[in-house]
Amino acid sequence: MSMRSEPIQRTNRIEDKNTLFSAEVREKIDHWIAKYPEAWRQSACMGALMVVQEDNGGHLTTELMDKVADYLDMPPIAVYEVASFYSMYEHKPVGKHKICLCTNVSCMINGSDAIYQHLKTRLGVGFGEVSEDGRFSLKEVECLGACVGAPMMQIGEHYYENLTPESVDNILDELEATDGE
Repeated sequence: MSMRSEPIQRTNRIEDKNTLFSAEVREKIDHWIAKYPEAWRQSACMGALMVVQEDNGGHLTTELMDKVADYLDMPPIAVYEVASFYSMYEHKPVGKHKICLCTNVSCMINGSDAIYQHLKTRLGVGFGEVSEDGRFSLKEVECLGACVGAPMMQIGEHYYENLTPESVDNILDELEATDGE
């Protein structure tokens, strides 16, 4: 029995890639593609998924992943593998403020369980859920690389370290106050 040595290619490729995404999204994806030699454009997959996810309000759909595959000339399964492996990709809607709470060893030892309980009570949601008003979602993450500041969480691009219930309340209050601006 012989194994296929060449990759399986899709036969229903999109001829005009300009129809896949808006000009703004294409420009951002092209920025990632430009970082690699032309033969390695698929290396821009992670960046392209982040751009598309952000443009879609914080989550990916199968249709969007298929469009990324078409844009990067790669099999859809390869895009699905990337999107399902890394925890930064979401496959269902998230809140305006996605709170990623680290529960790995350093954070756990330093009180992430208490921070989780506080967030759960304050927001009325557990891990993997979105608040009724759509403003907050809560995600459990393994490690965000800030063990020295444990317990910690990430919201957007910001890290918050050495958390206490009081500091969490201050952070949430600030986010709630700026939502109206």
